[in-house]
Amino acid sequence: MRAKAYGKDARRQARHRRIRKKISGTEQRPRLAVFRSNKHLSAQVIDDLVGQTLMGCSTSSKSFTEKTGGNIEAASALGKLVGSQAKEKGITQVVFDRGGYSYHGRIKAFVEAVREQGLQV
Repeated sequence: MRAKAYGKDARRQARHRRIRKKISGTEQRPRLAVFRSNKHLSAQVIDDLVGQTLMGCSTSSKSFTEKTGGNIEAASALGKLVGSQAKEKGITQVVFDRGGYSYHGRIKAFVEAVREQGLQV
């Protein structure tokens, strides 16, 4: 098998499967999963033991009005929103699931903004 034989998204999904083998969210430390599209960024806080999404936000949702699009500024604003909403729900620690994306650019800006809100990632 050659890596070039598959598309970019298929390789990302394979990386995500490898990551998910090692990462699981619990009640005390839920999983912060992120999805990046060309235009938007979305994040969910998930308890994998119950199989329940505790909260979720996206740059395409109506509650998100700070920045538009899928740029670094919007990712940072979304990280601040996720961090503040998680603290309101009593979540202080999360395990980060980068979804197979490299820790760079929008993903990095998002996580740094979440950490600024006092959430342990």
